[in-house]
Amino acid sequence: MGESIRERILDLLRPTPAEWADWKWHFRHRITTAEALARIVPIAPDAVSRLAAVATKFPLSITPYYLALVRDGDPDDPILQQSMPDPRETALADLGEDDPLEESADSPVPGLVHRYPDRALLVVTDICPLLCRHCTRKREWEFGNWVRRPSEIDAAVEYLRATPTIRDVIISGGDPLTLDNARLGDLLARLRSIPHLEIIRFGTRFPVVLPQRIDAEFCRLCDRYGPIWLNTHFNHPNEITPEAERAVRELLRAGVPVNNQTVLLRGINDTVEIQRRLSRELLRIRVRPYYLYHADEVRGTEHLRTPVERGLEILEGLRGHTSGLGVPTFVIDVPGGGGKIPLLPNYVVSWTDEELTVRNYEGLTFRYRNPADDAADRASTAASPPSPRLARRRQRSDTARKRS
Repeated sequence: MGESIRERILDLLRPTPAEWADWKWHFRHRITTAEALARIVPIAPDAVSRLAAVATKFPLSITPYYLALVRDGDPDDPILQQSMPDPRETALADLGEDDPLEESADSPVPGLVHRYPDRALLVVTDICPLLCRHCTRKREWEFGNWVRRPSEIDAAVEYLRATPTIRDVIISGGDPLTLDNARLGDLLARLRSIPHLEIIRFGTRFPVVLPQRIDAEFCRLCDRYGPIWLNTHFNHPNEITPEAERAVRELLRAGVPVNNQTVLLRGINDTVEIQRRLSRELLRIRVRPYYLYHADEVRGTEHLRTPVERGLEILEGLRGHTSGLGVPTFVIDVPGGGGKIPLLPNYVVSWTDEELTVRNYEGLTFRYRNPADDAADRASTAASPPSPRLARRRQRSDTARKRS
């Protein structure tokens, strides 16, 4: 195979330029079998049968656009590792859970997860353009491709309408942008008719794996029913292409802020260098690095999970070495439905009522005065005698001035 991956795809599928620019063409021509993948990507003949066996449990789906980003001859290519079945998915399937976050336990009606008081997650389909090997809802793959029934959408909308504490809803899946614009427009109109619903968000990977989907009609819908936010899922700087940049630009023009939620993945993006490049590239195309997720304890994903310490090391390697805008929040989504918990490197060396000793990104330590809780109140009653603690501070301050 002397051609590049992209050239092989073009030779095999023969798209016209108009078809290559059409997201529906890419969606119809997804690579869904190990045999079809082996016609494009060099895979040893004995490995094809092993990948096919994995795909019977955890199916395969890759868009031609996304597969064309693979670097030919690199078995560790980050695009390929996120999308190609791996025998370890089944070999390590005894580790993890199908639903570690217990979304089903927080579902008052089918398809709606209400875990936090003021927001809810609406799962409208299990269909995706790309079946990411680290998917947190990998359990849905074995049930085939489904879209939420109208009666289920009705029940979810009525629950939202009857629950005034909910002010924010995230439309998710699968990938909700697999629905056509007419169906999305109907859903957005119904949600926007709920008076207490202030924010609507989309959780979608289309800007990454099939950016052609971000078309003018979708952007008009977002503008009409805003404020709408969009959370996407760039995991590696190689995914930031001119096509992805165009999609983000059109969203921003429609008034849709774009946040990124990266998943920390072993062998794909688990180094400071890659995460730093990713953050800088995201900021360049005006996407905010929002979350760095530690990969969930999902069955069939153990080979991609890293130690939690790796995420803390990466965070420490970003802080001070790139813009604060480019430092995401590192979170673990704890099993049992406990929600997201942010983790930070420990920058506090010691802490007393009077001062903190802290270290910066260079490892240097500094002392920082800790203001008293009632300092402002005491200042407003200056006639009163100072507290013993304040008197001691003033005495130390006077002594320091005399020495200087």
